[in-house]
Amino acid sequence: MPANLKDVAIRAGVSVRTVSNVVNTPEVVAVGTRERVQAAIEELGYRPNVAARALRRGRSEVIGLVVPEIDSPYFAELAAHVVRAAEARGWTVHIEQTDGSGPRERQLLDGARGQGVDGVIFSPWSMTADEISRRSAAPPVVMLGEQPGVGTVDHVAVDNRLAADTATRHLLASGRRRIAAVGLQPHLRNETARQRLAGYRDALAEAGVPDDERLHVAVERLHHEDGVGAMQRLAQLDELPDALFCFTDQLALGALRACADLGLRVPEDVALVGFDDIEAGRYAVPSITTVAPDKPRLAELVLTCLEERMRDHELPGRDLVVPHRLLVRESAPAPGAAPGGAAG
Repeated sequence: MPANLKDVAIRAGVSVRTVSNVVNTPEVVAVGTRERVQAAIEELGYRPNVAARALRRGRSEVIGLVVPEIDSPYFAELAAHVVRAAEARGWTVHIEQTDGSGPRERQLLDGARGQGVDGVIFSPWSMTADEISRRSAAPPVVMLGEQPGVGTVDHVAVDNRLAADTATRHLLASGRRRIAAVGLQPHLRNETARQRLAGYRDALAEAGVPDDERLHVAVERLHHEDGVGAMQRLAQLDELPDALFCFTDQLALGALRACADLGLRVPEDVALVGFDDIEAGRYAVPSITTVAPDKPRLAELVLTCLEERMRDHELPGRDLVVPHRLLVRESAPAPGAAPGGAAG
């Protein structure tokens, strides 16, 4: 016979009401008690009646996650963290892909009203925050990265400008002076790219290094092949760059491949820094120095914002920043380190 609430309560040494609270409103239960009850739930294989619980709470217990590219390693890794954090709340995640298309973003945001989701986590590449705020009366929306929030929309992201400044300063500290910025997307309203370019420029200005716009490389997408093409174009300049700050690790990995094809050594001839700390970058040869957003924290924070907004739709918009760190690896070692000797 399947386990029930009473069985779990007996195993955990708590009341049935406490078990019910852990299942339905875990935030009201002390962490230690919640962990004990959760352990009993897993041990006994208890499965709540999701449909009944949703009916009682007036919710579907389903949220939407709308991202530009599901096959992007960054968004795939982030989605995994969101799914795990949502499962801990008893929620199911419905994932949609926009390809960064404005019409597709608008279609999915408007369609969310009729899909029975309780809220939407939304990462736009084309829509502005103001437009999202005007269109998102219901269900509640939390923006993930890209655009600052306004009105009744929360915005959760790393500080892209500061992170780009940190990455560029690292390259400058190792003696690099012709640093390319790879990843501009002028054909999209990609605020992340703009902020990363601004941070790159901040670091150059602080170091007194001229900002050569010939080293600003626009890309169609943020994939490996775009990184290959960017490095190939840079190699045609009269003077080769001695470093690349790539706006994603995928771009950096593509540039790494192009360097090998061109007979350029990394980091001796060209140093590379990426962004996102995707798994493939850790196993590349050389491994990729990268800006690492705190993805578990990012997932937890967007879900907390969404949960709070479900309770109170009138909350003002908030801009929340998630920590990041620079992981120094072989493609751009620490100043003074022997090539190939860095780790992070």
